Amino acid sequence: MWVFLVTEIMFFGGLFMVYTVARAMHPAGFAQASRHLDVTLGGTNTAVLISSSLTMALAVYASQVGRRRMLAGFLALTIALGCVFLVIKAIEYADKFHHHLVPGSAFSFAGPEARPAELFFSLYFAMTGLHALHMIIGVGVVAVLLVKAWRGRYTIEYHTPVEISGLYWHFVDIIWIFLFPLLYLIGLKR
Repeated sequence: MWVFLVTEIMFFGGLFMVYTVARAMHPAGFAQASRHLDVTLGGTNTAVLISSSLTMALAVYASQVGRRRMLAGFLALTIALGCVFLVIKAIEYADKFHHHLVPGSAFSFAGPEARPAELFFSLYFAMTGLHALHMIIGVGVVAVLLVKAWRGRYTIEYHTPVEISGLYWHFVDIIWIFLFPLLYLIGLKR
């Protein structure tokens, strides 16, 4: 699992590097484009994911001490919070489509920073879209864990899949902790 997580870190690390270089080249355009993101929704999603990290950590603990009902409950809460995150992200995406902020032929951004803004939104959709894909995978994995937990598959002696899945879940949450300020907070007025 650690090797997989390192490859994921390198993958997202490459995206963060592209973002850093592009932002350094177009600071005003990126800041202006960032103002079109909903900080409240992004902040809510941050709180949701931090909460889901707690529920996943508690699920891991429950698996370690052999508390099957507690394990299932915290896995279910983790799934629910993951789904809340994805619904909020879908609402944000719908808003971007509605306001023609999706890069491509229909992209519409007023002002001299239109090209850098399109680059910003290209990176926004690439980075948050890949993060959302990882969230969908995580929700699916945790759903499988939930079914197996209800069937009594995990014991004090055997709970490795829960721990490994917890590592993945926390990794995806940490990626969001980096995405949120880079994308949502750079355009805030000081």
